[in-house]
Amino acid sequence: MQFFREILRIPRESGHEEHIIEYLMEFGRSRGLDTKRDKIGNVLITKPAAEGCEHYPTVVLQSHEDMVCEKNGDVQHDFAKDPIQAYVKDGWMRARGTTLGADDGIGIASELAILDDKDLKLGKIECLFTVSEETGLDGANAISKDFFTGKILINLDSEDWGQLFIGCAGGIDTTANFKYEPAAMPEGYIATKFAIAGGVGGHSGDDIDKGRANAIRELARFLYETLDYDIELCSIDGGNKRNAIAREASAVIAFDPQYEDEIIGIYNRLTKEQRSEYSITDPGLTFTAEPVSWKGDIIDSDTAYNLIAALNCAPHGVLAMSAEVKGLVETSSNLASVKMLPDNIIRVGSSQRSAVNSARKFAAQRFEACFALAGADVTHEGEYPGWKPNTKSPVLHTTIESYRRLFGEEPIVRAIHAGLECGLFQGKYPDLDMISFGPTILGVHSPDERLELATVDKFWNLLIDVLQHLS
Repeated sequence: MQFFREILRIPRESGHEEHIIEYLMEFGRSRGLDTKRDKIGNVLITKPAAEGCEHYPTVVLQSHEDMVCEKNGDVQHDFAKDPIQAYVKDGWMRARGTTLGADDGIGIASELAILDDKDLKLGKIECLFTVSEETGLDGANAISKDFFTGKILINLDSEDWGQLFIGCAGGIDTTANFKYEPAAMPEGYIATKFAIAGGVGGHSGDDIDKGRANAIRELARFLYETLDYDIELCSIDGGNKRNAIAREASAVIAFDPQYEDEIIGIYNRLTKEQRSEYSITDPGLTFTAEPVSWKGDIIDSDTAYNLIAALNCAPHGVLAMSAEVKGLVETSSNLASVKMLPDNIIRVGSSQRSAVNSARKFAAQRFEACFALAGADVTHEGEYPGWKPNTKSPVLHTTIESYRRLFGEEPIVRAIHAGLECGLFQGKYPDLDMISFGPTILGVHSPDERLELATVDKFWNLLIDVLQHLS
């Protein structure tokens, strides 16, 4: 936890990991350990085997350097320079209005603690820190086939204590770009900003089956119902990261004052309906309607209609459950963001996940078809493979035995719908034996992210016991 608190002070947003890379390089060198980085920013720090442990197999411990930077709309925080403001309450560590970064800062911290401890009797350890996992698994994708030597890899990027992960879904990002013509607002029209906030959000893989509100989709429901009133779309904004469920969304629309009561009535009705629909999953949802003075251009009517219609029909949520593994999401889609960009572009971001390659491709095609029919230019990028489970894995067997020995119960062995870097490692190192586990972290990729401290001790004890019993 000492090292984790140090990490909380270091900016490490995806794509801007230079400070954490510098910290890791200095950490290894200052302790006389073999330390290297590759061109993209992956770092490897190697700790030689302790005396008498030279016969142990080399083990790769792996976590990612970056974090998802999300904050509540009313929070002033600059992730490029401000430290994360962490606090502890009721056994949980949280951050004040921002993501905590325990995903995967706690994995980094556990590796640093092992590198720093001179008394641990372990074999050779290679600590691997990968760059930009959250935005496309860039580090794992670019890693060379000789960057590390170990044949056993323990991924420290899981968030459910008591569960051992041996497989994960693959994913792909799909982007739709609308080009609009700026237009003048009709004479006599008035403008109102409609906003939805307070959603729980969460991880677009691990939390996609929890039925949480997607603020963009709920806003689109309202906008679609107003199309009969000749509304004009002035601006729209929602969501942020592709791997996070959208918690906030807003739009400014203009309309003839004679329709004001009807439009506000639609909004109030939908507000009541949506609060009821999400009373369990998102009890903090808020809905506001505020008159604004709009002086700028608006979006041309055809593009506005096409955008609203596409957002309303875009696939979001669970698309298929696994027929092989009970309770496991097989395929999903996340309507992640809608942003107005320079040069009159409106960009819609999304991600699709599946453990089945063909199903993942079809999910992306469904999203593409929806927006292509609406006149958008659609592209796909960042595809990464899934990680095929191996129930006969030696490191899985060792970890199960350690778990039983330490805690007197059986762990849950499963695959996860979220993406892990293990699938990419498997492609580069076909003989690699892998497992993933970690402490309990809830609300990842949202300002509700929190780390259960009691499970950190258990996680640490399990990790050390596994390393001491591998042979």
